[in-house]
Amino acid sequence: MRSGQVTIKDIAKELGISASTVSRALKDHPDISVKTKEAVNALAKAWHYKPNAVALSLRSSKSNVIGVIIPEIVHHFFSSVISGIEKIAHDGGYNVMIFQSNESYERELDNAQALLSSRVDGVLVSMSKETKNYDHFRELRSNGIPIVFFDRICNELSSDNVIVDDFAGAFSAVQHLIDTGCKRIAHLSAPQHMLIGQNRLQGYRQALIKNKRAVDEDLIIKCDSFDEAKELVPALLSLPERPDAIFAVNELTAAGALSVVKKAGLRVPEDISIIGFTDGIVSRVTDPALTTLEQHGQEVGLKATELLLERIKDRSMDYEPVTRVVKTSLVVRESTRYKD
Repeated sequence: MRSGQVTIKDIAKELGISASTVSRALKDHPDISVKTKEAVNALAKAWHYKPNAVALSLRSSKSNVIGVIIPEIVHHFFSSVISGIEKIAHDGGYNVMIFQSNESYERELDNAQALLSSRVDGVLVSMSKETKNYDHFRELRSNGIPIVFFDRICNELSSDNVIVDDFAGAFSAVQHLIDTGCKRIAHLSAPQHMLIGQNRLQGYRQALIKNKRAVDEDLIIKCDSFDEAKELVPALLSLPERPDAIFAVNELTAAGALSVVKKAGLRVPEDISIIGFTDGIVSRVTDPALTTLEQHGQEVGLKATELLLERIKDRSMDYEPVTRVVKTSLVVRESTRYKD
């Protein structure tokens, strides 16, 4: 017999099966074999397992509202995600409550408290750049509210995630630059405590390594906004050996870099190729138009909301977290050279 409160995860570990299988077995789900149901129920009885009464009571009264916390609505990617969220939520009979953290941890904290007070049925989150403490998300979960993270996810929590394949996207961007003759490729990166920043940097590095190119640390700088690009790119252009290409972590940073390069009297792409990440309106209206990675934000929103509604319907907080990945697509425009 175990001491302390027994959870579904304890039973799953003992029997060598997933928590979701245990949950279904306890509910007499038809997809679970009789043998597994008997084993689960016998152990649950022996260990005096009792469902989390607090979580169950909270889940019993539905508001038919899901909450969304995003960093900034103005970004094309996040507005595309919201479009996907709204579609699935509407089709499922849910209303959507949207909050903007404005890249502020404190604002995100307030957002989470407001959603908790509103008794939403579930929450979709893309974290702010400042967020390094995750207790507000733990509080939501402890109150029986499932969370699905998208794009900017939280490695510190065992949670469902829907992510863009940032590594592969970055790799393909740099490979494109190499294939078109670029030799010194700079990377304007996101903060490295964020998984998207880590994965895009790794994709950049691996593309160079695969093509037997040296990784020059002087060409990697933390720079992930239009204003930072205006401030920091001039130093890159002043290097004794300036870059002949720039891979920016997002489209606004790429647009800022493009502005600086043109102001310096350099030609794009003849002197410097520039490639961004996210295929929004900005990438289409710059001169020249930006080569970039399409992140398929609407698909991210669709998948994240479908997953959240599954969790809400299941009415259990003891589930095996999953991660779903959305592939990127390279969109070639005039800001990069053409292959010979």
